[in-house]
Amino acid sequence: MRIGNTIAVASTAAIDSQGKLVGANDPEAQTLFILKKIETAVVAAGANTHHIIRTRIYLRNIEDWHAVGKAHKAFFGSFHPATTVVEVSNLMMEGSLVEVEAEAIDYAEALEDVNTEL
Repeated sequence: MRIGNTIAVASTAAIDSQGKLVGANDPEAQTLFILKKIETAVVAAGANTHHIIRTRIYLRNIEDWHAVGKAHKAFFGSFHPATTVVEVSNLMMEGSLVEVEAEAIDYAEALEDVNTEL
């Protein structure tokens, strides 16, 4: 969803277009798949991954954080959005180990707004 220069991507699971779980028993694979889905949504909203300022990660098992963090770092590279990690008792699909939501700000549009106001 995009409102003005802010883009919000709701909690996303590793579910493919056929409704099947991707990366069963592999939190790193699930995370990479999810982040690519989020990238698709952010690009469709007119921004890119460098506009992502925050991710929230929900894990079934907090011990999976190392694998999830590895995937997060591999995806974002040297750019690190603010990240919150929370352990939860269940997720939307059986077998899901991780879900991620993201917020992005299209700062090019934000700068245009500032320049217009000046």
